[in-house]
Amino acid sequence: MIARQPWDDLIPHILKAGASAEESIARLRRFAELLVQWNRRVSNLISRNDENRIVARHLLESVEPAHWLKASGADRWIDLGSGGGFPAIPLAMLGIGSSWTLVESRHTKTLFLRKAIQEMELAGSNVILERVEALVELPEHAGAYDGFTSRATLTLAPTLAYASRLVRTGGTAFLWKGSKREEEMSAASAWRELWDFDGLLGIGSGKTVVARFKRK
Repeated sequence: MIARQPWDDLIPHILKAGASAEESIARLRRFAELLVQWNRRVSNLISRNDENRIVARHLLESVEPAHWLKASGADRWIDLGSGGGFPAIPLAMLGIGSSWTLVESRHTKTLFLRKAIQEMELAGSNVILERVEALVELPEHAGAYDGFTSRATLTLAPTLAYASRLVRTGGTAFLWKGSKREEEMSAASAWRELWDFDGLLGIGSGKTVVARFKRK
């Protein structure tokens, strides 16, 4: 099932990010195998329907914007609501930044994330079991990161409100958004006090985009 998926679709994006296609595909396949094993034997990380499209639905959406994140120059990254590890673990595998902090509030998912980080030998990555509203109150995380990612978690305004507590001035946030992006951006304007909207990158074949914001 994993072998039959469109792995070659990832190659152009891996190369744009400056990584080795052969090595990266091998590691991403191993990560996908770990995820599916956990999904079936331990607890849900993705829907069962998504197991047959893990490349197109999850890995491609994580890897396609990798060159954009790399171009930001951010070194220390934090990922909010990491779930099954997307996009943080594939991005870390491609050498985006030197460290990743994955934040997840569900215990079973943090167990998987820690196992995956260990198995994939991602020495610069760590996992925090915490709700984001509690995390942003911890002084050691205040302005401690250059880059921020979040895929399919909260709506735009509260996500950027939390990110503003974690990302330094001049840092960058990348949000994976769907068809309601424009509605979310216009529904609340308070986020504009701390962030400049800095562009969109369409990814995949659907309506998903990555929106980039710069911390004022």
